[in-house]
Amino acid sequence: MSTDSRHTESGIADPITDRIDNGIAIIFEDDHLVAINKEAGLLVHRSWLDKGETRFAMQLTRDAVGCHVFPVHRLDRPTSGVLLFAKSSAVARSLTEAFTEHRVTKQYLAVVRGFMPERGTLDYALSFQPDGIADKFADLDKPPQEAVTHWQSLAQIELPYAVSKKHDTSRYSLVRLTPETGRKHQLRRHMAHLFHPIVGDTSHGDGRHNKFFRTQYNCARMLLHAQSLALSHPVTGLPLLLEAGLDSQWQRIMAEFEWSSSVSFAADNL
Repeated sequence: MSTDSRHTESGIADPITDRIDNGIAIIFEDDHLVAINKEAGLLVHRSWLDKGETRFAMQLTRDAVGCHVFPVHRLDRPTSGVLLFAKSSAVARSLTEAFTEHRVTKQYLAVVRGFMPERGTLDYALSFQPDGIADKFADLDKPPQEAVTHWQSLAQIELPYAVSKKHDTSRYSLVRLTPETGRKHQLRRHMAHLFHPIVGDTSHGDGRHNKFFRTQYNCARMLLHAQSLALSHPVTGLPLLLEAGLDSQWQRIMAEFEWSSSVSFAADNL
């Protein structure tokens, strides 16, 4: 099998999608791994909760690269960004261990309600929240699990719109989120706990602000994006940085708020 080298000699993947195959944006591929830029709204794999769906990231990626792929982590359906698959069960086990042992650095971008402090960390355990069908046989008495999220505020804006009756203006922050742990809906629940819910989050967010972004900016997606994964390659041991560019709705918000210069990709500096 030939290697498709979608990265530089430094191990940094090109953040600008340069290969669309079978409807999937492939940002990195070699003989052992394939990483895609998952679009918002795309399920990772088939689910009993969404029997009517016909498109899944796992199947589309498999068909694009011509071999079976193994998921090693998860992204919520409304979250876009870097999604990594292994091409063998052995590599999948190695990557799963790396994620479990916190040897993978994950960074996300999010737009949240309000002005967040410049930096901070939330160490707040999360209780188990079952899905009706998917977790039908799960242990509902699980104790809360440790969950740690670091954040950095990258940019802020105050808009002259009274989305809430309590205020004449509306404030938003662009933040970088770095989770140490990988609990279910961790970033969405942590931001809600801090009273800075992610815009577009219909489960843990603020419906008034979600509606405002839909009507004012034609942005119907949740503004949470898995920007990068940094890890050691499970076979070569070389450092690997995988980065995913922003979709059109994200780019429109960034341009409208004059935030585009607030976010950079490592490959921009090569």
